[in-house]
Amino acid sequence: MIKRIFALLIVFNLTACAELQDVIGQLPQGGVLSEADMAAGLRQALDFGIDKQVTKLTEKNGFYKNELVKILLPAELQKVDKALRDIGLDNLADEGLKVLNRAAEDAVKEATPIFVNAVKGITFNDAKNILLGADDAATQYLTSRTQTELYNKFQPVIDNSFSKVGADQIWENLINRYNSIPFTNNVNPDLTDYVTNEALKGVYTMIAIEEKEIRNKVSSRTTDLLRRVFALQD
Repeated sequence: MIKRIFALLIVFNLTACAELQDVIGQLPQGGVLSEADMAAGLRQALDFGIDKQVTKLTEKNGFYKNELVKILLPAELQKVDKALRDIGLDNLADEGLKVLNRAAEDAVKEATPIFVNAVKGITFNDAKNILLGADDAATQYLTSRTQTELYNKFQPVIDNSFSKVGADQIWENLINRYNSIPFTNNVNPDLTDYVTNEALKGVYTMIAIEEKEIRNKVSSRTTDLLRRVFALQD
């Protein structure tokens, strides 16, 4: 078996697709995996990650109560948070953090169509590279093809969400209160850009979690196609 796996790795990297099919056909999973099957298996894994993990982020507290992706304050505002708490305004500081996460939860609803289009574009060559890549190779692929479009989509949504959830007023109040404290330097951060980038990080983090599950746990390969395709990288 070790020799067979070693031969498969060499074939993936050094030989043509026809030779790859010969090796795949010798694997004990049964049946020959076509190029279309391999690409479809990767698309299915990413679809599952999007459906199972990204959807969680759109729910109330999807960011705020998830320690893996919770949006914390940027460095410039951490001193605002501390100063407000020092003068007894803990509730106001807590609310300021919460509304940043609420805006991200709102924006992620715009992500799914963009992801779906990117996943549709996975080719056999993409599948080869992803299967032999790192535990988050599929997520990296998705990131490279969606990050710019998602940022452009998220940014205005988050800007609008700030108004909808009251974040703009809350943070205007927070920053004004902080700036009025004697001996402090005034701050005026670009919260829309910051939350947009943090929301993107959260999305890709959750997709990577699902990808690693499928790669490393056979029990997470819940379809025959996933079992057959990801057996190639075991």
